[in-house]
Amino acid sequence: PSPPRSSRTPTWPGPSLAIDIARTIDVASARGGDRAPSSLRPLSERCSATPRGGPRDQFDEDGDVSIWNTADIPDQSGKVVIVTGASSGIGLITARELARAGAYVVMACRNLEKANAARQTVPGGDNHSEVRHLDLADLDSVRAFAESISDWRIDTLVNNAGLMATPDARTVQGHEMQFGVNVLGHFLLTTLLLPQITDRVVWVSSLVHTMPGLDLTDLDWTRRRYSRWRAYSASKLADLMLSYQLQRRLVQSGSRVRSMAAHPGVASTALQTRTESLYDVLGRLVPLFGNTPEVGALSVLYAATVADLPGGTYIGPNGNGGRRGYPRPVGSSAASHDTAISAELWRRCEQLTALPG
Repeated sequence: PSPPRSSRTPTWPGPSLAIDIARTIDVASARGGDRAPSSLRPLSERCSATPRGGPRDQFDEDGDVSIWNTADIPDQSGKVVIVTGASSGIGLITARELARAGAYVVMACRNLEKANAARQTVPGGDNHSEVRHLDLADLDSVRAFAESISDWRIDTLVNNAGLMATPDARTVQGHEMQFGVNVLGHFLLTTLLLPQITDRVVWVSSLVHTMPGLDLTDLDWTRRRYSRWRAYSASKLADLMLSYQLQRRLVQSGSRVRSMAAHPGVASTALQTRTESLYDVLGRLVPLFGNTPEVGALSVLYAATVADLPGGTYIGPNGNGGRRGYPRPVGSSAASHDTAISAELWRRCEQLTALPG
C-alpha cells in the first residue's frame, strides 16, 4: 500500500581518540557547558507514552527503575517517517523500531544494495518500509530524492546519516565532506521537505559538539589546515545550532511542527571503524565505556516519538557524563545557543545550497 499523501501543509517561514574525546567532554561539562535548561522537567514527567511491552526491570545509572526504552515507543501506526543512513547502526535500529511500532519508514540511503539487505531485518515487509536512494554528498541527489516524494505527507524526518573524523575529502559540489554530508545535505533535505512535514524534524548531534572548530568564514576548510576531529565537531555543533534555529523559525511562523535534536552518547557503531586512523582500532573499545548501538538509538527514538516533547529539546544518555545510559532531556554548550551565529549559519547554509534567503 502507498503511504498517505499530503493532506495539509504546515506554515513554513521559507523554502583523538576515544579517551581524548571523553576527556574533552568532561572538561566542557565541568565548565558548565552541559547545563540543562531549568525549564526541562524530569524524564518521568516528560514521557506520557504507555508501554507496549511488559514491566521493565532495568535500572539507569541514577538507580531509577523508570528508564525509557523501546517498550515505551508510542503507537506509530499511520505515520510516515524518513530515516537517513538507515542501512546500519543507529539508523537501522531506529528504522526497525519505528516500523515495529507501526510506522511506514523510508530508508534513505546511499548504498542501495546494503540498504535492501538491511531492510530484510525491518519488521512488516512492504507494508512498513521501503528503500530510496539518497546521497547526502551530492546536493543534486538530495533534490532528486525530495522531488520523488513531493506529494507525500511526512510525519517525521530523522537526519541520522553522518561521517565521523574522515580524511580530507570533498563532496560533488566541492564542500568539505563532513560538513557537506552531516550539515548541508541534511539542511537542504529539511528545507525542501518541511512543507510536507506534519510533526517533527530530529537532528542527530554529538557530545563532541563542545570542541572548537566551527568557523563561519571557513566552513569548507579551504583556508585552515584540515583537522578531522575539529571538522567533525564543527559539523555536529552546526547540526545542533540549525536544530535550535529551525525551532525559532517555526515558532515565529506559527507552525506546529517541532525541531528536536539527539545524541547517542559514545555508541559502538560503524562510524568508529571508518576514520582510516588509529581510532579505527581504539574505537573497538567503545563498548567498554559507551553505549551499544541499541541503547544509543534510544535517544533518537525518544526525540522522534515522545508525544508531548517541546520543540527545541535535546535528548541524550543519562549516565557517565552523557557517554552512556538511557535517554532524557539534556543541555548543550553555550555556543549552540548563540542566536546571532545560528542565524548567520542558517543564512550561509542557504547560500551554499543555493536556496533563496
